[in-house]
Amino acid sequence: MSALSLLRPTALAAFRLSARAATVARGLHSTSLRRYPSDGGLNNILSGGTAPAVQVKTIAQNGIQLADGLLLTSSCIFLDGKVFLWNVPQTLWDGWKPEHFEIFETVVPKPEILLVGTGDRVAMLPPTLRQYLTKAGVQVDVMNTRNACSTYNLLAEEGRRVAAALLPITPSKWEGAPTA
Repeated sequence: MSALSLLRPTALAAFRLSARAATVARGLHSTSLRRYPSDGGLNNILSGGTAPAVQVKTIAQNGIQLADGLLLTSSCIFLDGKVFLWNVPQTLWDGWKPEHFEIFETVVPKPEILLVGTGDRVAMLPPTLRQYLTKAGVQVDVMNTRNACSTYNLLAEEGRRVAAALLPITPSKWEGAPTA
């Protein structure tokens, strides 16, 4: 037996009439937008705050261009809203050691996921490096650099703790890099 069947016929008719009127008369409720002069009047509905400090604008043969116009021509790491130049061997996975990923072991809080961009083509991470990162508590996803940048932008915009270790499309040496 439903709750409506317990009402008297006149009460039931009044209830139905008021429910119909409430449905028709319901107005749209909205909150006022906060507008700041520096944001161009836009409101980020995903994070409720400012956009992440690092966003990739484009990826080209000569490097990765950030939204602020900076062009990164060598390997880099995006971590905690910052960019770090990354001194790694020129040949993919030849001569790579766990030390190249030490930053992910020491950082607190750790990223939820590390996106590894391997240049123009996907090249799976060697098992020793993957095991090192897993022991450090970092989940790893390997993809080409274009997809890694796109995924990084999306996850960072959602407010996730994401990091990216990116190799350029065309390998190039970091000018002024300290010798190993």
